[in-house]
Amino acid sequence: MSDLNDAIQSVLEKTPSGINGLDEVTGGGLPAGRPTLVCGGPGSGKTLVGLSFLVNGARQFGESGVLMSFEESVAELAGDVASLGFDLPGLIAEGKLLIDYVHIDRSEIEETGDYDLEGLFVRLDHAVRSVGAKRVVLDTVESLFGGLANEGVLRAELRRLLRWLKDRHLTTVITGERGRDTLTRQGLEEYVTDAVILLDHRVREELSTRRLRIVKYRGSYHGTNEYPFLIDRHGLSVLPITSLGLNHEAPTERLSSGVPTLDALLDGKGFYRGSTVLLSGTAGTGKTSLAASFAAASCRRGERCAYFLLEESPQQMIRNMRSIGLDLAEWSERGLLHLHADRPSRFGLEAHLAAMFRAVDELRPEAIVVDSIADLVTLGGEAEVRGMLVRLIDYLKMRGVTVLFTSLSPGAVELQESQAGVSSLMDAWILLTLERAGDDRHRQIAVLKSRGMAHSSHVHDFTMTARGLQIAAAEG
Repeated sequence: MSDLNDAIQSVLEKTPSGINGLDEVTGGGLPAGRPTLVCGGPGSGKTLVGLSFLVNGARQFGESGVLMSFEESVAELAGDVASLGFDLPGLIAEGKLLIDYVHIDRSEIEETGDYDLEGLFVRLDHAVRSVGAKRVVLDTVESLFGGLANEGVLRAELRRLLRWLKDRHLTTVITGERGRDTLTRQGLEEYVTDAVILLDHRVREELSTRRLRIVKYRGSYHGTNEYPFLIDRHGLSVLPITSLGLNHEAPTERLSSGVPTLDALLDGKGFYRGSTVLLSGTAGTGKTSLAASFAAASCRRGERCAYFLLEESPQQMIRNMRSIGLDLAEWSERGLLHLHADRPSRFGLEAHLAAMFRAVDELRPEAIVVDSIADLVTLGGEAEVRGMLVRLIDYLKMRGVTVLFTSLSPGAVELQESQAGVSSLMDAWILLTLERAGDDRHRQIAVLKSRGMAHSSHVHDFTMTARGLQIAAAEG
């Protein structure tokens, strides 16, 4: 069976969309020379997928394209995507893109047995020849066939249109409005196209989330899950990109945690480079102080660190860390420490994930801190947050980035249940607690796990001083 799948995969030619993440989900892009249906409700991003496919084709792959729009004029489309950096007039002037606005008045359509699309074929053929197009987008099919109530005529004309496109080996995206009980209003397009991509825009607790799913892809392996996608000033991105297998490297280099007495608990050498570390504990136990020490240690090595703050501003963070002898302002001014602060509730999970991805792509940091992941739970359920972290960790491990997460735990009793799902993703898990001794409270730290190295199995007292954090040796 595997030989057969390999044979099919090698035969099927694909056209890369250039859309971040979509080509990974589809195993290389859309079926070359064949039609793909992109369907969804109003505002789900159908037209943007089509335009991105054409713009990326012209910019990245040297393939000209034609957009035949049945709803919006050239000026309207250009205005819609200008904020995303899409210069449609520029591509048109260069002869890399042709947009043909076809206005169809349904009242003028006479449904007879002789109804056909000959006029459309002539118009489309002229457009394709004018720019030497390899890619075509038809937006939307409802506007083209909306005046036809006879399903037999509709099916025949749709098949003829798709055959016409296939005969000319044009890789085509057809957009369609989602029906009540079908993927499209006519319920036919999904059966006669080679691939179907479903877009969904849902709102949960006043936060909107976009999802993409590959419903079918003839002759090719593809991701079958729902994938979040984001539309922002950078365009459209399918998020997140996940590794197809656990095949990342396992560096043996060790990095200091920034606290020498903590390194002593980790076989005397600190964390592995490229590992994932979880610092969890109740409020006031010192999680942020340890995380900031780790970030400062990265900067002292001359390495860049991206620090994502979800609870306080950069200015407040810098001020507070001076109390334990850390001057984070110095590293920020030198361009080694990049502090990104945002309220968790301002965006959905996918937007926060996109910000982290872009920080890695643009800054290429060697280390990342996320403080704290507990704040992300307000944006979705534990399963959604865990899914986000899986994708983020895969993304960072493939790039050898060391990442430290902090998490607020409700208490020692509830710790195992509340953080078991997250902790299983981590290479090292360190627990911080506040214990009462009479009228006083004192901090304690324990290494619950640290994969691939010997580590302390004791609970240690630690203090926060003006010279940094100090962890005491275990008694006995």
